[in-house]
Amino acid sequence: MAVLAVLLGTTITRYDYHRDELYFRMLGEHPAWGYVDQPPATPLLARLAIEVFGDTVWAIRIPALLCVLGVALLAALIAREVGGGALAQGLAAAGTVSTFPLLAGHLLVTATLDLVVWAGVTLLVMRALLRDQPRWWLPAGALVGVALYNKHLVVLLLLGLAAGLLLVGPRRVLLSPWLWAGVGLAVLIGLPNLVYQIVNDFPQLDMAAALAENKGDEARVMFVPMQILALGPPLAAVWIVGLVRLWRDPDWRPIRSLAVAYPVICVILLAIAGQFYYTLGLLVALYAIGCVPLARWLTTRARIVLAGALGLLNVAVSVLVALPLLPLSALGGTPIPGMNQAVADQVGWPAYVRTVAAAHATLTDAEKARAVIVTGNYGEAGSLDRYGRRYGLPRVYSGQNELHRLGPPPASADVVIVVFQEGQQLLARAFDRCEITGHLDNGVGVDNEEQGAPVRVCRGLRSPWSEMWREFQHFD
Repeated sequence: MAVLAVLLGTTITRYDYHRDELYFRMLGEHPAWGYVDQPPATPLLARLAIEVFGDTVWAIRIPALLCVLGVALLAALIAREVGGGALAQGLAAAGTVSTFPLLAGHLLVTATLDLVVWAGVTLLVMRALLRDQPRWWLPAGALVGVALYNKHLVVLLLLGLAAGLLLVGPRRVLLSPWLWAGVGLAVLIGLPNLVYQIVNDFPQLDMAAALAENKGDEARVMFVPMQILALGPPLAAVWIVGLVRLWRDPDWRPIRSLAVAYPVICVILLAIAGQFYYTLGLLVALYAIGCVPLARWLTTRARIVLAGALGLLNVAVSVLVALPLLPLSALGGTPIPGMNQAVADQVGWPAYVRTVAAAHATLTDAEKARAVIVTGNYGEAGSLDRYGRRYGLPRVYSGQNELHRLGPPPASADVVIVVFQEGQQLLARAFDRCEITGHLDNGVGVDNEEQGAPVRVCRGLRSPWSEMWREFQHFD
């Protein structure tokens, strides 16, 4: 945990916000029981961090750092739960110094909270089953209820566990009043968010459908190889051993349902085109379980040297890929932005805002008084909301996801600075004329979603915003 704190703490302000962090910062200014693309936990946590620590990059990332420290502790506890001693527990905790746990600890994203929650629920379920103490179903249910405020993906974990209990047992657990009390507690705690979904016609189903259409093929192609790469190949060997030993070790028979839950969840995610990192919390648990036979295997100097060398190599690669170690000026000349899109998405925001400010400076005083900014995605909108005030920029709007509901712009806004990568046909329908005043350039050669996007000044709105705004809406 100390190593994690040092790694994450010393790199916390290198580069800039991630696009999702900028989005959550904006959503946090509009507290709600839910949003069209997600429940409210991560945006509200971003808001809380800003209120406590200030409106800075490091402040918004403090919760992420603490969450991954918690994951390291939970991994050690999971190893202990299956009989692991000090070595196995230490190895389990050390597994969090790997690619995607590091990434989840560096950035405040929804996967950050999911990681710690899934590991926590898994530990509580293991205690209920291994110790034959059904009262542990109550805190497990309470944690599931809390998890529903971050993402509804925790339901996948429950479905996987239910399938495992049905197929390999112990089936009597399914009749336990403690288990069903835990389910009821989860529903009760998560009810406000569920009510939001019902009242608003389940907007997250629309969001899920849009993601499947836009990114489904890529998600399915990358899913299996990224299961191996999520923690790194050396650690993948350990969690695969843990998965196999769950089937073979008679002492672990009560938790054999975990060995069924993982493939069941993978099949569901492949069917719905889910992202590979949705399984990360369960992978951490399987890895921690695999650390018990690993610790027993480390009986000779040769084995210790081999495991140590592979582990250190995995740490070195993970840290280099996941954390902003390289100088920003050198980043564009490396393969890291292509390997890890999250790194590329932390680059260039102040430079992009300056380009928009230059377009704003070309307006007359009368035009500035009625001008607004419309962006194609929430990263651009979030960066302009964060950095635009220093340039006196007007309010920013976007049609992406929840930001669409914060519009439309006022009826008087007939001069619009538009930051769109695409959408020329939409702009042609919406305005009489648009003039390109510049292109976004981060200045360090990192290719991300914004790089090269044109900045336009559009005039002559052809229809009222109240009619036109629906055409700007998009989910992705």
